[in-house]
Amino acid sequence: MRSFRKHDDIPAGFLNRRSFLKLGVLGSALLVLPSKVLAALEPVISPEIIGSPGWNGEAGLVLEPSEERRLHLYSTNTGETFNGVYWADGEYISQSLDEINYLLRDYRANLVKEISPDLLDLLFHLNQKLETKNPFHVLSGYRSPKTNAALRRRNRNVARNSLHMEGMAVDLRVPELHAKHLCHAALDMQCGGVGYYARRGFVHVDVGSVRTWQGGRRRKRRPVKATRKT
Repeated sequence: MRSFRKHDDIPAGFLNRRSFLKLGVLGSALLVLPSKVLAALEPVISPEIIGSPGWNGEAGLVLEPSEERRLHLYSTNTGETFNGVYWADGEYISQSLDEINYLLRDYRANLVKEISPDLLDLLFHLNQKLETKNPFHVLSGYRSPKTNAALRRRNRNVARNSLHMEGMAVDLRVPELHAKHLCHAALDMQCGGVGYYARRGFVHVDVGSVRTWQGGRRRKRRPVKATRKT
């Protein structure tokens, strides 16, 4: 099958609809969620993220050795599911990436874009930290610039230069898991942006710079050297 991973804004109709891979259920050997994550912490979002650097040329996420990496994703907008292996034998699986790209497409504009493999690895690592076998319920994956602009006109919390437009962000929740616990697990990784939307019960994660926010209030990681405010 032809790969579209290197192309931007591919009309979804150009891709044949297909049954997503059913390569088994999630592994049962999941790591136990750290007790500090499960604790009822106040405030829900810490004022700043302190620790190892984030993605994008810094330290990045270090994954434990694994023969394969799998994800279980469910689109709340289309009802489509991906449940399978996307990385094995030291490399990404093109067919799986294509299916994930299609699942996380801009369903409003019916456009497909390559989803960052770094984002998939972040989700894989996040899944390892959670005590659940439920899939990630994805509310928003890729957004075309036109879709993002339309959403921003309705809700000023939508970022003008959202990483959703780059295929580097997802909004998600996990059934039977409080969004606060999902948020703290993502914060504990310190590998990108984490936004907590308590009212709607979902968490935004991305592979941009390390930062955190609640609702529409954003706080960036404190710089090492003090800089003059402008």
